[in-house]
Amino acid sequence: MMIQPIYIFLLVALIVSVTIAMLVLPNILLISHKKKLFDMPDKRKVHHAPVPRLGGLSFFPVMLITMGGLVLIYHLMGLSSGSMHGEVPYEFLALLVGSMMLFLVGLADDLIGVGYKKKFLVQIISAAMFPLSGLYINNFYGLFGIYLIPAEVGIPLTMLLVVFITNAINLIDGIDGLASGLSMVALLVFGVLFVHFRMWSYAMLAFVTVGVIIPFFSYNVFGSADLGRKIFMGDTGSLTLGYILSFFVIKYCMYEPDMLLTMKTSPVLVSFSVLMVPCLDVIRVVLRRARNKRSLFMPDKTHIHHKFLTMGFSPRRALVTIQLMSACFCAFTIVAILYMNNTLVFVIDVVVWTLLNLWFDHVINRKTKNEK
Repeated sequence: MMIQPIYIFLLVALIVSVTIAMLVLPNILLISHKKKLFDMPDKRKVHHAPVPRLGGLSFFPVMLITMGGLVLIYHLMGLSSGSMHGEVPYEFLALLVGSMMLFLVGLADDLIGVGYKKKFLVQIISAAMFPLSGLYINNFYGLFGIYLIPAEVGIPLTMLLVVFITNAINLIDGIDGLASGLSMVALLVFGVLFVHFRMWSYAMLAFVTVGVIIPFFSYNVFGSADLGRKIFMGDTGSLTLGYILSFFVIKYCMYEPDMLLTMKTSPVLVSFSVLMVPCLDVIRVVLRRARNKRSLFMPDKTHIHHKFLTMGFSPRRALVTIQLMSACFCAFTIVAILYMNNTLVFVIDVVVWTLLNLWFDHVINRKTKNEK
């Protein structure tokens, strides 16, 4: 059976984005070292040596160059196919505008620091881009017994979700490879889903983003700070990834009758499953801060990766364990919704997450008592 040109093009997109990112990252490292643009260690951070934090500077430009260049070449070659031809442009314009705003505020934060109020304002404006383009959550597919959602509810809910997911990726970026690793897996899942539904432009964007992350992941996880080969993504990268993931979540969740005819699962829960760990972790941390009457926006060491480190895990073991935990949640949810009620699956996920965290707390408390 002959492979369709679009599948080859998706593979080319992945390879091109990896290649360009591999060319860009060493130059960012060089500039960071020359200008001494480092993330300095402190008592809240895991690293013990200055590390450049502008790795995310490569994400948005490389994605834009790859997507724009390859889509143009695709059409010039006369290979228009499916949704790659005449696709709704406003959604991608909204993504472009919102990503650019977050890219700039993230870069400013990495270079000189930006207050959380200003960052939230930019995030809210960026989140508004999707409903303005006609993209918003309009169906819960039976979760909690809810199906169609009116626009006056769906639009603010969409904006809230965009800000929430964007910050969830930003806040989970606490140990090497965690935010980028979780994002890569989520992007691969979305890429496969969009290929299944023949939504080629969305699939290409997902795979291009994976390609951008791969070289960064290598430098971030396996690079040596002593040799000047290690780099962090910073807010520039985490805000960009979070925003793109929120775009995919909303696009996949948006009710479209033609798509629903071939869908036997819940888009809401499938989208939730791939981002379950960072999303539930943010909710847990915020509730804990509210209970202890602490500022909801001040950083601390209570995130899931901090728990694993406190339990005695090395950063590498913590990364692998959290990735496996995320994969198990995702696999269970995707399979369970084929046979069980959506709401029940969601409740099971939350209960298991809560019990796991109670067990982690028990291990930490016992370890603390033994050390005393």
